[in-house]
Amino acid sequence: MKKTKGGNYGKRKKAGMFDFVNTTILALIGLLCIVPFLYVFFIALSDGTYLTRGQVTFFPKGVNLQAFIYVLTNPRFDVYTGMRNSVIYTFLGTIVSVIFTYITAYALTRPRLKIRFFIMSLFVITWVFEAGIIPQYIVYSSLGFIDNVWVMIIPGAINTQFLIITKAYLEGLPKELEEAAFVDGATEFQTMTKVYVPISKSIIATIALFNAVSIWNQYLVPQMFLKTASKKTIQQVLKSVIIGAQESPFSNTIVNGITLNQENLEAAAIVVAMLPIVCVYPFVQKYFKKGILIGSVKG
Repeated sequence: MKKTKGGNYGKRKKAGMFDFVNTTILALIGLLCIVPFLYVFFIALSDGTYLTRGQVTFFPKGVNLQAFIYVLTNPRFDVYTGMRNSVIYTFLGTIVSVIFTYITAYALTRPRLKIRFFIMSLFVITWVFEAGIIPQYIVYSSLGFIDNVWVMIIPGAINTQFLIITKAYLEGLPKELEEAAFVDGATEFQTMTKVYVPISKSIIATIALFNAVSIWNQYLVPQMFLKTASKKTIQQVLKSVIIGAQESPFSNTIVNGITLNQENLEAAAIVVAMLPIVCVYPFVQKYFKKGILIGSVKG
């Protein structure tokens, strides 16, 4: 008995040591990923005078928020319009995508749909074999998506990768749930909305987050199809702030005793562009890990 207890204690000790090492390594990797973002944020907070002198190595000097205020309010940058449009596109696109993805995945897991394997094959083919930018432009143009805000919402309504994850999740749920619902007289739609949706919060939150990040970070599609300035996204605005500055450099400006230069204004624009989507993570974090693990491995 003592030997058994000693053996169990040794195993627990080794497992605890392994967890400690694993946690430490992951924490260091996470820190390395965060450092560049912190550096950009600190540059945005710094007084331009210290940046010009090269005195800001990491932590900010002359901490202030003038760069953020200037970027958000100056008509030259038009960051507010880009932020507003991206929020609208992301919100609507995520809702549409989650609804269509979930309904499609649910249908493809029902044995009553005899051609479900054929339909899934079509989705996989479109995912693996892409026609390219020119055919995409021709098709979108024929559908009236040129300079149309719906180009950010409709074409990406169903992402095959997210569809596969959702389908795998639903296939792992007990079939008895559906049978019990049918016995109680529920329709197909009622079974999906009242039985499956409430227990699918983790996978819904996961694909919602994936879609939101994907839409928010879209650059090529809006750059190709959204021509009007009032419809441009924050990524297009960010491009004009950073790359456009090379063609027309920003002169140093003093606002309320704070010097603003090109470097901290660019940093402020980057932080503003990524901050909204970063704020979404804490609200879905508790569902994220569960949704990924269960949705990726059946059962």
